[in-house]
Amino acid sequence: MIRFENLTKGYWVRGQWKTVIDNLNATLPTGKSLALLGRNGAGKTTLMRMIAGNERPTSGRILTDGTISWPVGYGGSFHADLTGMQNTRFIARVYGVDTEELVAFVEDFAEIGEHFHMPVRTYSSGMKSRLTFGISMGIPFDTYLVDEVTAVGDARFRLKSQAVFRARMANASAVVVSHNTKDLYAFCDAAVVLYDGKLQFFDRLYDGIKLHEELMALPPKAA
Repeated sequence: MIRFENLTKGYWVRGQWKTVIDNLNATLPTGKSLALLGRNGAGKTTLMRMIAGNERPTSGRILTDGTISWPVGYGGSFHADLTGMQNTRFIARVYGVDTEELVAFVEDFAEIGEHFHMPVRTYSSGMKSRLTFGISMGIPFDTYLVDEVTAVGDARFRLKSQAVFRARMANASAVVVSHNTKDLYAFCDAAVVLYDGKLQFFDRLYDGIKLHEELMALPPKAA
């Protein structure tokens, strides 16, 4: 369960206050893999980062009753001067999982070769995504936050990513952001649409995608 209580988030933009999340009160149900939908700039990434604890709300709070991953694809928690292996070891200790098992899983999964033993600052964005996805999938969480990561790499690697993600979803929930409708139908069974700072829950994924497509068709000023 993830519950938002009077959740508000905004930023100062060129001297003007822009509200991204507006006094949000909602509960995301347990045991669902949710597609998080919304136009560009609607606040999807901001909401994901607040759920993970990487970003604080302006006001209100988020309550959870389980473990939540960091946003998969976000490498901000990595120390740039440490190697991929050293970062993996550090994260294993933080989350209390077997260090050697996680290192072996990530090195095999990420397929970045000798770069695994090189500083993360030398990585391309794709390598960082492979590393963070591998670490996330190697740690058992109750809820995974996923942002387009199964799109990383070539077709073979995408299939590999989708397979391990599907295996994790057998015993966990997820909040998934993706512009690929096919992926949403493959991995999600419900949807939440973020629009004008509010969330609307749809028990049927199709209904959420339908509203999202209608909102995408609106002119930018009207949306």
